[in-house]
Order: sequence, then structure tokens, then C-alpha cells
Amino acid sequence: MSFRARHGLPDLGVGVGARVRHYPAIFDEAPDAPVSKIDWFEIISDNFFCPGGPPQKNLQRLRALRPVVPHGVSLSIGASHALDQEYLRGLKGVVAKLRPPWASDHLCWSGVPGADLHDLLPLPYTREALSHVVERVRQVQDFLELPFALENVSSYMTYRASTMPEWEFLAEVAERADCGILLDCNNVFVSAHNHGFDPNVYIDAIPADRVVQIHLAGYTDKGSYLLDTHSAPVVDAVWELYRRTLRRIGPISTLIEWDDDLPTFDVLVAEAERARRIREEVAS
Repeated sequence: MSFRARHGLPDLGVGVGARVRHYPAIFDEAPDAPVSKIDWFEIISDNFFCPGGPPQKNLQRLRALRPVVPHGVSLSIGASHALDQEYLRGLKGVVAKLRPPWASDHLCWSGVPGADLHDLLPLPYTREALSHVVERVRQVQDFLELPFALENVSSYMTYRASTMPEWEFLAEVAERADCGILLDCNNVFVSAHNHGFDPNVYIDAIPADRVVQIHLAGYTDKGSYLLDTHSAPVVDAVWELYRRTLRRIGPISTLIEWDDDLPTFDVLVAEAERARRIREEVAS
């Protein structure tokens, strides 16, 4: 039985990241408000660890409107130092409030003791790193008592020590740790461009039964490389990767990420509607 089926994970439809600037539109109660076209929200888990105040009130308002899934940026699952237990307790508190179908973070490391680099850095794809990540994912999933998914990150460097491609590493982590995959189609495209591999090979190699969610976003072209900025519409090539993914795995919870140079909420909804149309095209 697949990971999704075993845990009864739903297809939530098409959602967007809930950002403070968009709260007035999100909480608009008019029947024809743009938010009526949004099926679910994703939040940045780390922003809601505080015990009270406006963040908690807004979290409850979001949860009353739609399903909400927490997505973290600071777990640093690949770091060499011990998992941050205070961080895990904060995440479990958010999970308790939201009762989401799953939680997620990134397949990366982001710092060392005493220094947070505030970036999602890739790992060396080695057997040693794989075993290390698998054990830590098991710990996180057991602690949260909830299905957990890892997202592939965009990358701008590789390691000479790597002995396998990223897609093989991610697939084996998911199988051995028995966790889900948050497949970011934009990150696949950005990394493929930066490192010279075929993004279709990546998409086709990911175990379909492990994918619980998809991310779509826009990047910035820096000339010699692409930078994952979440600051622009999804490009046509990434929409094509999305179509390819859906043909392999069927309809799956899809989220539009837009975190910088935020547009009006209507623009974000239009991106979500394009994702919905593609889901319908593939399904038909």
C-alpha cells in the first residue's frame, strides 16, 4: 500500500501560501471574494511558535476557513549537530492547533551550532549522509506523530563527495525513513538549469506513491544561474514539469508559493486557477 493511501492523506486541491499582506483579502467574507477559489493554505511553521498574540489569532482564523498545512524552514534535517528539541516542540504545538494531514520541511542543512546561515543548503549525496538523514527523519516523524514530508531544495553548488544524483538520494531517504515527498517543480527546474541535468529525469525518478504535495513558484534569472526567489509567476517550462508530474502521480495537493515582491491577492489566485485548469486537463 502506498504512503498516501496508508495514511489516508487527501488531495486538498489547489492552495496558496498565507502571507500577512494578503490577510485582508483572505479574511474577506464576501461570497464572491477571491479566497473562495482557494482550497487550502500553507503557513511557514516557524512564524507561529509564539504562544499568543496576533499570529495565533490569525492562525485560528485561517484554520476556520480552510485546511492549513505547516511548512518549516529551520529544521535543518541534514545538519551534523543534534536536532533542536525546542524547535520540534514549537512545531508540535502548531501541529496540535492545526491538526493537519501532514507537516513538511526541506532536505537541507542551514547552519552549525552558534551560526544560522539563513539559507537552505544542499547535502552531499553520499551513503553516510543518507543514513544520517533517514535516522533524523524517523525521529521527527515519531515525535510529531504525524506524516512528515521532505522538500527538494534549489541548489547552486554541488559536492565532489557525492556518489549519486539528488533524485536517487531523495527517493531512497523517503523509502528508508518511510516519509513523504514535497516535490517542488520549480526547484527541480532551477537546479537542473544550474547543474546541467534533465529535469524530466528527476521527475520520472521520484516514487509517485511518496509524493504528498507539489510546490510551484517563480524564479529570477541571474544570467549565469537561476535563483529561486518566489517573486514571479510560474514559467511555462515549470508548468510543463507540473503536467508531467500529474500524469505520473494523478491529482495531488498543489501550492503556489509567492514570498517576495508580493502581488495583489487576485494575481496569486490567478496562478492557482491556472494550476487548477492543468489538473483538470490532465485528469480528462
